[in-house]
Amino acid sequence: MAVSLLAEGPLKVWSERDGRLLRLRLARPKANLIDAEMIAALDQALAEHQADAGLLAVLLDHEGPHFSFGASVEEHLPGPCADMLRTFHALVIRLLDFPVPVMVAIGGQCLGGGLEVALSGHLIFASPGAMLGQPEIKLAVFAPAASCLLAERIGRARAEDLLFSGRGIGAGEALRMGLVNAIDDDPEAAALAYFDEHLSGLSASSLRYAVSAARLGFAERVKAKLAEAEELYLGGLMETNDAVEGLRAFIEKRPAVWEHR
Repeated sequence: MAVSLLAEGPLKVWSERDGRLLRLRLARPKANLIDAEMIAALDQALAEHQADAGLLAVLLDHEGPHFSFGASVEEHLPGPCADMLRTFHALVIRLLDFPVPVMVAIGGQCLGGGLEVALSGHLIFASPGAMLGQPEIKLAVFAPAASCLLAERIGRARAEDLLFSGRGIGAGEALRMGLVNAIDDDPEAAALAYFDEHLSGLSASSLRYAVSAARLGFAERVKAKLAEAEELYLGGLMETNDAVEGLRAFIEKRPAVWEHR
């Protein structure tokens, strides 16, 4: 039986499987933007349940045809950018440190900040038609969290391809890269089946130790690099003409004019 915990706002939160599975659902289709409101809702839900003694896993999925179009471009402009980036990176760290497996079920587009959220979890289930990518460079910016997370998951050469080109990839290529764990016509059902078959009978306390052990070194590396990437973004990139031009051109729906400075 599902127990509703929160049904208002950008995120739906409830528990299933006798409280052993926490459900989080991005609930602002079709874009499901990872903006300040969504970031705060995700961080609050995770913070409120990370100490639940009987919790075995989290499943993050989405309403509508797309997981997320990414972050709010407006919030990346000078002014709101620093606060947005710091709160988003705090959410990434919350996910990195979360004590039980975070499963992510993806359909449609999973781009930018949406993919960074997914990469911060543990197991990714995708639909055959899912498209994943970090298109930030096309707006003359870069993705700090993905710059730290992608190479850990798929290797440096493949990560640099995606980060430098901004190209999107289909679910099949993502599976071959190791970016996603499984492809299924119904990724939510596949994640639930994984929980029922592999996690539901485990000791919650022992699983927490297993999750911590599996991320030894990984979480510390990402956190250290994330702080440096954030400084590079705020103190370097956002001082350039082209970064601001790329963001404004996207918002104004016009071609960007690069000055290469």
